[in-house]
Amino acid sequence: MKTISKLLTITLNPAIDLACTVPGLTLGQVNRVIDYQHDAGGKGVNIAALLRKFDLQVAATGFLGSDNQEIFETLFRNERIEDLFVRIPGSTRIGIKILDPKSHSTTDLNFPGLSPEQEHVEALIDVIRKQLQDTAAVIIAGSLPPGVEAGVVGKLVTMIKECGSRVFVDTSGEALTSAIEAKPTFIKPNIDELSEYLGRTVRSEREIFTEAEKLIRSGVETVVVSLGERGALFVEKEEAYYTTPPSIDVVSTVGAGDALVGSMAAGMMLNLSLRERAKMATAISAAVVTQAGPGLKSIGEARLLEQQVDIDNVTISGGANE
Repeated sequence: MKTISKLLTITLNPAIDLACTVPGLTLGQVNRVIDYQHDAGGKGVNIAALLRKFDLQVAATGFLGSDNQEIFETLFRNERIEDLFVRIPGSTRIGIKILDPKSHSTTDLNFPGLSPEQEHVEALIDVIRKQLQDTAAVIIAGSLPPGVEAGVVGKLVTMIKECGSRVFVDTSGEALTSAIEAKPTFIKPNIDELSEYLGRTVRSEREIFTEAEKLIRSGVETVVVSLGERGALFVEKEEAYYTTPPSIDVVSTVGAGDALVGSMAAGMMLNLSLRERAKMATAISAAVVTQAGPGLKSIGEARLLEQQVDIDNVTISGGANE
């Protein structure tokens, strides 16, 4: 790994997240919003903001609509994130999160994103390529905007690796398949995304672990499978762990997966062991779901939850963890 500390996040399809609190949400009826907040969002944007809490040097790129970019620019300025986004005509999409504290559920309404032209895609690739000489790791996170082929993700992974940077990927569907074929450093599918990739349903922890091991043998260095409220599985070549988060009151699951990915990237930069990274990532992800938005005020407070995280060794092929 490069000794420099800069990280770059790529968000191809960002969104302005509108989180609305609606107790007792009832479809087909008039519902009252008792609280709401707007956040500059998208997986890579959320991850960039989290990485800054670790006092790491972070740049962020992707596509932003030029008509409503101000909320993103404010975030980047306040968090001291280097803004390398390619502006395209139109408005960045809205993502509505309806939080129901009575049922402890989150309902997502995801709008389609803007459709970048080929010239915008080429401009983004040029931005990324220019950053790689000074970047230790790149994190590609989130869905693809309309019109962008899934193969772009695999091409980005290959380009980043060829320049000597590590590459983390958190996406789904054909984009995840494209990434895996290019052998990124890290992937984080959830159970449904792993099942979609495999073309069959996986549910048992043993089966999930078996498939994660196959991905490690294929060339991916780190595989994390998020199991929702059950925790997560963390697998590398020589060791593997299951983590169970502390019992907490869930307000919103928005940003939980992003916190997991961002914490793992930060842990890598801090040279933490897989066990340490797994406990930290699980704790920070748990802290995020106790609030309405994806941002954390303090990493220190979130890490206090680490002592409440249960972590278990998993026997890997050819032996057991030490």
